Amino acid sequence: MISTESALDNLTLNIQTEIHVRATLETTFEALLEELSSSLTTDKGIPMAMKLEAWPGGRWYRDLGDDNGHWWGNVQAIKRPTLLEIAGPLFMSYPVTNNLQYRLSEQKDGTVITFHHTALGLIVEDHRKGVSGGWAHIHQHVKQRAESLAAKAARR
Repeated sequence: MISTESALDNLTLNIQTEIHVRATLETTFEALLEELSSSLTTDKGIPMAMKLEAWPGGRWYRDLGDDNGHWWGNVQAIKRPTLLEIAGPLFMSYPVTNNLQYRLSEQKDGTVITFHHTALGLIVEDHRKGVSGGWAHIHQHVKQRAESLAAKAARR
């Protein structure tokens, strides 16, 4: 007999993290949108050719050209510059649904991004193992991009 708790654990994924960024809310939010869009790369630096339509219902997808690609999700909610929420299968090509939530809040020394990724479905073990590292890679790039933009603005 399979316990309900272990069966549910096998069908869910829950990741929460905070990213501290030395940049304004607005700069950090724009860096987030840019990183999730045209600047997204794999952990090996390979461009992902992602597109993010930053409006309610907008698509987030990988554009492989010639009408080929992979739909990752839709913008469920966007409230500039404090919230971006995306729902969809993401990189998982099997029965699963994901919800990504980025909440940005102003701090005295910059911005805190609170990230929450929740998934429900048949989650492949390789994805379960690799997803935290993938998000850490993306979030490091968001932080670097925002802080670089903030530094350039401060020099002006």
